This record gives sequence, structure tokens and C-alpha cells, in this order.
Amino acid sequence: MGLAGWGAVLGSLNVGLLCFGRFMYPRVLFEPRTTVKIGRPDEYQINAVNEKWIKLYRFWVVRTPAGFLALSGVCTHLGCTPRYLTAENKFKCPCHGSGFRGVDPTDPYPGISGINFEGPAPRPLERLKIGRAEDGQITVDFGVLFRSEKGEWEKPDAFLKFRA
Repeated sequence: MGLAGWGAVLGSLNVGLLCFGRFMYPRVLFEPRTTVKIGRPDEYQINAVNEKWIKLYRFWVVRTPAGFLALSGVCTHLGCTPRYLTAENKFKCPCHGSGFRGVDPTDPYPGISGINFEGPAPRPLERLKIGRAEDGQITVDFGVLFRSEKGEWEKPDAFLKFRA
């Protein structure tokens, strides 16, 4: 066996040794947390959409007389971020014109907030899991979604009941 043969054998052994050494280190993917504390209930105005978290986490906090809900800021058509138009009380997607209803102060349960009513969006905005932490702050978990068409908006974590 010539010099090239020994080089091939030693090269393949080194490659095998490197692959074996890679098994000694775990392949861990550290995911960012999906639950965030967003403040106390008295920091949010009744019958209003709060846009404080739209740029950082892509969700709105909607407060009605009955409580709170967190609406996903992802359009159900192509994933763009809609804008909330206060004067028109609706969420409007700048990409293809989808419109979603805002807050109805006469609705005791905010059943219409996020419902699609114009444009190509095939379904309403998704709601996020919302609750309260032990210290009284509101928590939103944007890793848990509730879809209207699946009847999930009626689940307990899709809406936070709260009376001032």
C-alpha cells in the first residue's frame, strides 16, 4: 500500500473521530420564552385597543368592560401585520386590504373583535392565551393560539374576565 493509501486510511479515521467527538456535545436549540408579562389591568383603557406590544411581540391587547383579550398581529391572509385604525375602529392589513373588526363597547363578551369582514383574509385574527400572574400582572402566551373557526374563542384562556 502506497503513501496515498495510508493517507486515505488516516484521513477517514480522522473524519470518523471528528464525527464521534460531535456526539459528545448536545445539540440544544434554546427557544425564546413565549409568555410575557404586560402590566397591570389598570394600565389599559376600557373599550380600547392597546398597540404597545405590536412592534415587539406582534399582538394587541383589547380591553372591554368584561375583560381582556390578546389579538395576534398576523393577518390570516399572507401574514402581514395589520394596522389598527382608531377612527374606523378596525384592523386593516396594508398588503391586500383585509379588514378585521375592532372593539364593540356594547358587546358584553368581545365576540366580534378580530372578525374578518372585508378583503381576502379567509378567517378572523387569532387570539392568544391570556391570564394573570401571581403578582396581579396580565400575562400573554403568544405560543398558544385560539382560532374562531374551531370554536376555540370560547375557551377560558382565550379571554381574561376582569371587572374594575
